[in-house]
Amino acid sequence: MHVLPAAWRASLPVMFGYVPLGMAFGILFQDLGYPWYLATLMGLLVYAGAAQFMAVGLLAAHAGLIEIAVSTFALNLRHVFFGLSMLDRYRCSGLKKLYLIFGLTDETYSLATSATPPVAGDPSDYYFAITALNQSYWVVGCTLGAITGSAVEFDSTGMEFALTALFLVLLLEQWKAVRTVFPFLVAASCGLIALIYFKTQMLLVSISLSLILLVLRYRYSGNS
Repeated sequence: MHVLPAAWRASLPVMFGYVPLGMAFGILFQDLGYPWYLATLMGLLVYAGAAQFMAVGLLAAHAGLIEIAVSTFALNLRHVFFGLSMLDRYRCSGLKKLYLIFGLTDETYSLATSATPPVAGDPSDYYFAITALNQSYWVVGCTLGAITGSAVEFDSTGMEFALTALFLVLLLEQWKAVRTVFPFLVAASCGLIALIYFKTQMLLVSISLSLILLVLRYRYSGNS
């Protein structure tokens, strides 16, 4: 696949975040006493970093399957907004499109909306390669962490900061691609408002407010 080298270069920031973060999850998951390969299966079949970390806490509290399912659905509801904005890019069909939908994480969304596909070839192949590479980084991290956690005692304190650092890198990539202040001001303002007034639903509220403001601006600027 000729788009693979370009996709690999674009996904390098995600690799440096996903591998250590996945290892942190694998170590925490292993502390629950489950076989190491279940962490790998979660990376393959669930593939949701925040939801997987949340699952560790729920499993440790002996939560039921319904509670875990509802919590995961609420946490990942933000992906509905991501998916709506990707309709023009994900124009392929069949199993490829289903995998692109499944693998649309925060970091993959950031790359897909900021990176430019190679001129030659089908853009959907480029997005597919980025998605597959990002998931492979996550699965490798989950597996290494689970194996390490089962073999030696490991202090994972501070490893969760890898996700924050990764988002900062992706923020810079978005700025380099967009070069428009307004979306970043909207995101920061809505995030602050949601954090102050809607702490328990901060992420969902901030994304909803941001989407409404950006749609309104797009609509009225287009009509002007």
